[in-house]
Amino acid sequence: MTTIEAYGGTLVNRIVDRPRAEQLLAEAKSLPRVTLTERQTCDLEMIAIGAFSPLTGFVGEEEFSTICNEMKLPSGLPWPIPITCTVARTVADRVSVSGKVALVDGAGQISAVMTVTSKYPYDKMLEASKVYRTDDMSHPGVAESIAQGDTCLGGPVEVICSNGEAEFPEFRLTPAETRAEFSKRGWLTVVAFQTRNPIHRAHEYLTKCALEICDGLLIHPLVGKTKAGDIPADVRMQCYRVLMEDYYPKNRVMLSVMPSAMRYAGPREAVLHAIIRQNYGCTHFIVGRDHAGVGNYYGSYDAQHIFDEVDPGKLKIQPMKFEHSFFCKACGSMATTKTCGHNGENHVFLSGTKVREMLAAGQIPPVEFTRPEVAKLLIEAARNDQQ
Repeated sequence: MTTIEAYGGTLVNRIVDRPRAEQLLAEAKSLPRVTLTERQTCDLEMIAIGAFSPLTGFVGEEEFSTICNEMKLPSGLPWPIPITCTVARTVADRVSVSGKVALVDGAGQISAVMTVTSKYPYDKMLEASKVYRTDDMSHPGVAESIAQGDTCLGGPVEVICSNGEAEFPEFRLTPAETRAEFSKRGWLTVVAFQTRNPIHRAHEYLTKCALEICDGLLIHPLVGKTKAGDIPADVRMQCYRVLMEDYYPKNRVMLSVMPSAMRYAGPREAVLHAIIRQNYGCTHFIVGRDHAGVGNYYGSYDAQHIFDEVDPGKLKIQPMKFEHSFFCKACGSMATTKTCGHNGENHVFLSGTKVREMLAAGQIPPVEFTRPEVAKLLIEAARNDQQ
């Protein structure tokens, strides 16, 4: 089994058993209702299954302050992004501290009951400046935060339904389940690869370099809420599966999805992604160029540098920091500036924008950028999207 402990020492499980669920459902009928946003629904699932361990619910006022200002929980444990339940003032006025609320999804289904231990004004500008490092409304994470309610409710949750009808149920393994699978496979060291995009040749190179060091690779795509323009999760899953079938050793690679929402918070989100993967049982975590970034808000390697600020005695997972990779025509292989001495004229880079333009036009990107099987899937998806 993997030798790494859950973050903070204990793997949280906030999903109640059936008798307790029936009690909560009966109780919830008389409670104030809070309708969760898509991001909050994702966050609730992450709390429920222990992916956000040691959190047992949405953060309170003290936690919000220390996370934003000091990147840690009041206990001193590093934590980079506040996980908040925000509501409109009209809803907040019906909620009292020490009372309870029913958390419902967009379809009106009761998902959980939260005991409210904190009710406080949502300081959106503090979060924007500290977490996202910008107050620019063009930043998707900032825009979503600003659009949310003005009051936060914090407290532990008891989860009745953890997104049971969500996509990819066969790949939606909990941290307890991935840990059990790693143990079954005899993997002592496991490297996680975070992605919200198809795996192209550059990503494939990073993951295979990591496999030279670790027993197993967990391809762990984010399938929660993403921004407009990102490739849909179902298309990406097809790409991951064809790559695993044709280009990876089947006994050393595993695919599972992560139901978190994307915040595009760059460096701080890279730390959160590492914490999450430690909870899933991974011992190593790939951090490439501009991890979790968007636009030009963060430096190319800020997401690597931030790990120098995190106490390695508390965050046990090991970041594996990779340079921007490319195909070198002179080497005849994938490389980075650490492994290739040829000049830039030999290096094949393609921007995401350029690739999307090629796919939309039905043009197959060069093999130096993507495997033809993946390109075919992406072209078909682009054509279907245009119809």
